[in-house]
Amino acid sequence: MVQELWAWTGHKIAIRISSEFCTDSGTWFRAYGNENWECNEAGLVHRRLSCINEHPIEEHERVLRWPAGPRPAGYPTLSELGL
Repeated sequence: MVQELWAWTGHKIAIRISSEFCTDSGTWFRAYGNENWECNEAGLVHRRLSCINEHPIEEHERVLRWPAGPRPAGYPTLSELGL
């Protein structure tokens, strides 16, 4: 999953997200959307709203590729990937 800061003000943060996954049947999907986080006085998220859409893609259309494990530092942002 790739997350990108979209906006923030005070104790509210909005991010864009995207991920890609494959079903057991071999169909690839890209999921993308927005999340809004509201933090309390301690800085902990106490409210989280998300809106996620997904659509099928072909394997060759994937752009989120790295070896298993955490996303490598310096990996392009969603904007840099054109998403």
